[in-house]
Amino acid sequence: MLLRCQRLRESDQSSVDSSPRQGVCECRDVTSSRLSGPSATTATRPPSGPAPDAPADGRAGAVLAAGAGVATALFAVAVVVARLPGVDVHAGLAAPMLATWGPRVGLGSVPVLVLVWWSATARPWGWVLRLSWSRLMVVAWASSAAWMVSLALVDGVDGIGAVLDRPSEYLSSARAVDDVGDLLRSFVSRIPLTASDSWPVHVAGHPPGALLFFVALSRIGMGSGPAAGLVVVAVAATVPVAVAVTCRGLGEQARLRPVLPFLVMGPFAVWQAVSADAVFAAAAAWTVALAAMAGAARRRPVAKAWAGAAGVGLGACAMLSYGLPLMAVVVLAVLAGARGWTREVARLLGVVAVGVASVMGGFALAGFAYWDAYPVLHQRYWDGLATARPAAYWLWADVALLAVCAGPVLFGALALSGHRLLDAFRHPQRDPLMTLVAGAVVAVVLADLSLMSKAEVERIWLPFVPWLLLSTVTLPARWRRSALVGQVGLGLLVQSLLVTPW
Repeated sequence: MLLRCQRLRESDQSSVDSSPRQGVCECRDVTSSRLSGPSATTATRPPSGPAPDAPADGRAGAVLAAGAGVATALFAVAVVVARLPGVDVHAGLAAPMLATWGPRVGLGSVPVLVLVWWSATARPWGWVLRLSWSRLMVVAWASSAAWMVSLALVDGVDGIGAVLDRPSEYLSSARAVDDVGDLLRSFVSRIPLTASDSWPVHVAGHPPGALLFFVALSRIGMGSGPAAGLVVVAVAATVPVAVAVTCRGLGEQARLRPVLPFLVMGPFAVWQAVSADAVFAAAAAWTVALAAMAGAARRRPVAKAWAGAAGVGLGACAMLSYGLPLMAVVVLAVLAGARGWTREVARLLGVVAVGVASVMGGFALAGFAYWDAYPVLHQRYWDGLATARPAAYWLWADVALLAVCAGPVLFGALALSGHRLLDAFRHPQRDPLMTLVAGAVVAVVLADLSLMSKAEVERIWLPFVPWLLLSTVTLPARWRRSALVGQVGLGLLVQSLLVTPW
């Protein structure tokens, strides 16, 4: 314990606004977490310990800048190629982003500017290092919600609820649902474009769980656009909390604290505030958190109970979006990060599979069989814009969009991670945070190669973004403040210059 505290004090000396008090605070947080809370059941870290954070030499800054430069150049090339004569990527005037140009200021412009200024000060780093864990979680949730609401209000009050009230979204269909059982039994037959009562594009493009979420909101009196929009914001704001809970379950809360602001504030919030995909991201994040509890529990019955809950969560994710089963890769990563490549992980995965099967089987008994629906959805997808959108462009342009949604700091952080990501596949317990990042990278690659995410990934890939951004743990402390300013500044530019459908 003394060695652990000493290591934290030494790392604090190089962090932003470090002080002896902060060093003591971090040691107290680690010590108390061994005695109470979720970490009380965590397995002991292997003797090798976590990999050190990013090197403090001058090369780190150059690597970070190079990574951000690659992200910027990739996006610039995607913009240019989309405008070449004879090229039509079918994504609108602001391709590769699905948006139109519309410079504007609005009700939220001043709060956004205040938050951009706040990110340039020492305050974000002060509260993540000084607050107790419970207060930190409350502040992280509130700050995330404030950032999302401020960005949405650049479009005025309509920025919160008008999007969800569009006919292509879920609310209008949800309000018309009288019989949930009939909805499930008839859902697949209404997916094809040729059906007389075909679902709107977003309803048809997802399993019924997404629609049922908004049916539930409508039934409890939250079915108006503004009310549903606020619910989406409140749920989406729990994503950084879920990631923090995951890291604490892995015994990595001390390393998470200095990079928590990157999970709270960034350009991804532009698409979180009024997008159902933000709800999907929250469901996925809490599923991974449950898996972390399973991997950390010392007693086998407790571990199996958490694994079963994670399986139910993963099954629910599969009923929200056809792309979310890829979160199984991140679930595997968190279990391996906690226990390594062991038989116990295989046993826990079996329990997770039972949980998934229980949810999917329940929906099948109620009338919706996932395995029947997916081929029909695949056909509808290829009957629509998917055929027109050239795969040769979107396979790499989607990655360029990731640089906008997650922010250019992601590419720099991944470049700094380097060999640690490769090492995570061989020795997942050596650095659990890098193992989570590696799992998210694999999930994104699979999503990209599936060709089921051509364009619009700035919202579709929201569930993967927070896990990718854990790579910012490799940023040297002296670069964190400027990197955060770049992230929130990009969010301000996107929201103020472009009009997105979400």
